[in-house]
Amino acid sequence: MAEVIVAFDMPSPDDARRMVERIPGLKWVKVGPILYLNGGPQLVREFKNRGARVFLDFKWHDIPNTVSGAVRAAADLGVDLATVHTLGGAEMMAAAAKAASGCDLRLVGVSVLTSHTSQGYFDSVGRPESSDLTGEVVRLARAAVAAGLGGLVASPLEIQAVRPVLGAGRWIVVPGIRRAGSDPGDQHRTADPASAARAGATHLVVGRPVTQAADPAAVYQEICASAA
Repeated sequence: MAEVIVAFDMPSPDDARRMVERIPGLKWVKVGPILYLNGGPQLVREFKNRGARVFLDFKWHDIPNTVSGAVRAAADLGVDLATVHTLGGAEMMAAAAKAASGCDLRLVGVSVLTSHTSQGYFDSVGRPESSDLTGEVVRLARAAVAAGLGGLVASPLEIQAVRPVLGAGRWIVVPGIRRAGSDPGDQHRTADPASAARAGATHLVVGRPVTQAADPAAVYQEICASAA
């Protein structure tokens, strides 16, 4: 069984507040930089007060001191889950993990974005297109484990490959979740919720299929049932 996180990637805090009201029983909200810049820490507190857990998805990639400070600030705000980018390196990830230790914040490492194709990713890091994208995600998963992170963000296509690397207790947070037959949008590596859950995902991130639906509550419940 995987838990479902709804990505609130709309720019308007008021739209976000209305969306929470339209999805009774919502357990997780993902807040990215657009909504956070418009709604600020107060919006995170409002979600928490409504009983939702908050996933702050900033994919921090900076010097260790800056990232560890951001992790502490997120923990103080009551954030439940946050991301650092594994390409930030071992020292940065270790500093972030140390900052998160002893608090309720789960910190996971972003591997390769679901919007990347194999060619697009390896062009960006200066490696041949023929390189193995799954192997790259596994390499980054090993780095995340060595640094002490609590899990990994990976596409549905790499779940089975990283599960034995992460071991028991670490989360696999999977974006790129789409209902069967739905438009993938700008995502290139996707799967339906049931397939991702069976493969071993612990958390599924789904945004527009829920937030842009005529009946967001019905779609959310459908996805939760599939993930179970």
